[in-house]
Amino acid sequence: MKIQVPFLLYRMHSIFPSVVPMITGWTISISAEVRIPGFGPTRLVCPDRELALRKPLVMGILNVTPDSFSDGGALFSGSGLNFDALCRAAETMVVAGASFLDVGGESTRPGALAVSEQEEMDRVLGAITCIKNRFDVEVSLDTSTPKVMLAGAEAGVGMINDVRALGREGAVEAAAKTGLPICLMHMQGDPLTMQAGPQYRDVVSEVIEFLEQRAALCADAGISRERLVFDPGFGFGKTPKHNFTLLNRLSEVAALGQPVLVGLSRKSMIASVLDRDTSQRLPASLALAVLAMIEGAHILRVHDVVETMDAVAMMTACTEASL
Repeated sequence: MKIQVPFLLYRMHSIFPSVVPMITGWTISISAEVRIPGFGPTRLVCPDRELALRKPLVMGILNVTPDSFSDGGALFSGSGLNFDALCRAAETMVVAGASFLDVGGESTRPGALAVSEQEEMDRVLGAITCIKNRFDVEVSLDTSTPKVMLAGAEAGVGMINDVRALGREGAVEAAAKTGLPICLMHMQGDPLTMQAGPQYRDVVSEVIEFLEQRAALCADAGISRERLVFDPGFGFGKTPKHNFTLLNRLSEVAALGQPVLVGLSRKSMIASVLDRDTSQRLPASLALAVLAMIEGAHILRVHDVVETMDAVAMMTACTEASL
């Protein structure tokens, strides 16, 4: 039987092998039977390549929106997309080592209003084509809209990243048709109302229950488990305490056996502890990324790819040295 061993407990066992069984009652053998965070699912199969998950991957955020919470408007000039700015941002991320560029055309910040299908389509398709024509990188399409999913698949995206976990009408069927990996994210409510007093009995168990229910719905539609990525949805219908609890127990989500994607970069949970605006949250974002890796995250969705790649390199070196 495979068990999830928290990284720090694994490290304690490697140094004091008699202590862990004494305090936990477990007999631990470091072998193929033990899943160490970051070493569970071994691959994610995209159309253009197979991505190994033996170390965390980094996904760079490219919001082609005028109103995203942190970088909304950064890639716009006047009323349209600034393709020069987009290419510069994409190149920086690709050169740094990003495995994915996540393109989104509809803001999902707290209080955000939905945009029309055509407006979202107009925003993302040009960006996808620009990136695919210039860079050898997988594009993740951040969308909940069925027709946008299908158009994105035609344009060459490698994954669908849906904050509504295929909750919109027709989304499950569209996702099934694409044949792509699908990231299912947990959100209580919708972006307009999600931060209006979110409540849980146990946030971790409820997130897990939701993700498993959506995975079952996907299976019924012909979407195999191998295509699914889970995102617990930090900041989506959750208080700061909910977010920190989820991060502290992220290994329970990782124990479900799916690749785990986390979006902690510049999130408001940082502001609940530190008086920092979004442009000043890099050190705290890196600290949260490291904690997520310790707890089993496989994909880090971030604004600051260069610095996060450095953190991944240090974490990987530390982990490999202890094996």
